[in-house]
Amino acid sequence: MSARRPGFDLPLLAVTLVLVGLGVFFVFSSSGFMAREKYNQSFHFMVQQIIGAAAGLLVIAFLVKVRKSFFLQTPFVYGLLGLTLVLLALCLAMPAVARTNRWVILGGLRFQPSELAKISLILFLAVYAEARKDTINQLKTLAAPAAVIAAAVALVLVEPDFGTAVLLAGLAAMILFMGGLKFRYIAAAGLVALALFGFYLFRADYRVQRLQGFLSAEKDILGSGYQVDQSKLAFGTGGLLGVGPGQSTQKLNFLPFAHTDFIFAIVGEETGLAGTLAILGLYVLFLWRGLRISLSAPSPSTKMIAAGLTLAVVAQAFMNISIVLGLGPAKGTPLPLLSYGRSSLFCTLVAVGIILHISGKRGDTWGTVKI
Repeated sequence: MSARRPGFDLPLLAVTLVLVGLGVFFVFSSSGFMAREKYNQSFHFMVQQIIGAAAGLLVIAFLVKVRKSFFLQTPFVYGLLGLTLVLLALCLAMPAVARTNRWVILGGLRFQPSELAKISLILFLAVYAEARKDTINQLKTLAAPAAVIAAAVALVLVEPDFGTAVLLAGLAAMILFMGGLKFRYIAAAGLVALALFGFYLFRADYRVQRLQGFLSAEKDILGSGYQVDQSKLAFGTGGLLGVGPGQSTQKLNFLPFAHTDFIFAIVGEETGLAGTLAILGLYVLFLWRGLRISLSAPSPSTKMIAAGLTLAVVAQAFMNISIVLGLGPAKGTPLPLLSYGRSSLFCTLVAVGIILHISGKRGDTWGTVKI
């Protein structure tokens, strides 16, 4: 008798586990020196990453086992959205960390609500768009999602977290477009968002310096262009096959944020072009499996959720990689599943768990969700 195949998408789970495993290794490799200096314990950041991974994988195990799609129910959708907005607002009352208010700090634990915002906003907009599909292009129907999007984006902007705010706005536009919103409304909202983001970009000197550093990094390699210059140096040192696992020199306090935003540069230095292409291939495979799940999902809302969560992960990955390669201005965006950060890792794994749950529902007949 042949073993029964799991109902969820095994390739997506396999890609996720490989990325998580690589993330744990490269977090240790890129942070060991700094952790030994700061905490007198080389494994500090790796242990924290393992804790985040374990918590996220437990949620995945629960989501692939549970039969009821509770994340589509009105109380859960509104409850999660409300909790997210409250936590985002609470961030502003918390002590600043690195001159930002991105974390809720309780009992020594830190959580970044903007990571949860990606999930809660996608769930809300997908369920709302399906329930109101016949009137989605009426202004009174659009009032509620417009208010929610504006609140979430504004709260993330003032933390400040410019990159995540832009990502949230883009994901919201995509979900509503998939839900039937006409392109002219998307375009009009896009012009308003462009003006808002442009104004916010140029009202802070450090963001202007980041933009200048991107446009003319070679003119100020010891200032605004330093981080990208060190990142490129790491890739150049890595060559085709890299200097070897754990042998990076850029992590020795030369490359800032080597274990977080710029971990891909350490991957490039230690594994070379071959390793970076392999990582890119894993994200492309993640994209393919996620979109395939979306196309075969049994209801409009689950199609939008699977597509939205997949693109949330992959778009952020490509955004991070482009910054590390010097193809975009620095935004403080982590590389999903690889960069150090328990909030990012946990929430990304929750998103993967939801996608896997949807993949196991192909062929099921679901009722229309009312909201």
